[in-house]
Amino acid sequence: MSPSMAPRLNHALPGEHRDRLLRIGREVRFAPGARLFDEGGRADRFWILRDGTLALDLHVPGRRAPVVETLGAGDLVGWSWLYEPYVWQFGAQTVTPVHAYEFDAVAVRLMCQDDADFGRAVEHWVGRVLAHRLRAARTRLLDLYGPASGGGAP
Repeated sequence: MSPSMAPRLNHALPGEHRDRLLRIGREVRFAPGARLFDEGGRADRFWILRDGTLALDLHVPGRRAPVVETLGAGDLVGWSWLYEPYVWQFGAQTVTPVHAYEFDAVAVRLMCQDDADFGRAVEHWVGRVLAHRLRAARTRLLDLYGPASGGGAP
């Protein structure tokens, strides 16, 4: 699966807001195959990838979890942290070694509440990523489980 085409941090937030967000991030590293979160878990943090690749997947009962999208440098990992009930809607696992910035969701939500301009910029960015991820999930699931093309109705 090709890398994400979702809005990346360096293009999604104005420089002042991007710098403010990055100041509270902490650098983390993950080995290949590390599970960052599972669908249904508590979304209490998020990441921005510096380098490496990560796969978003979706639980499908009775089947292996399909990869919905592959993320790379500059991509936001996680959007569920911004929207109640703060529960992951996908799962995430590293494909290669990953170097990322990790952010505490509560701290960023408080920053958004304290500064309306910052909050609007973050919400707009995360909303655009969310819309992109939902389109990617729909497309991937139709590819995997939709009716075969070219045959007409069964």
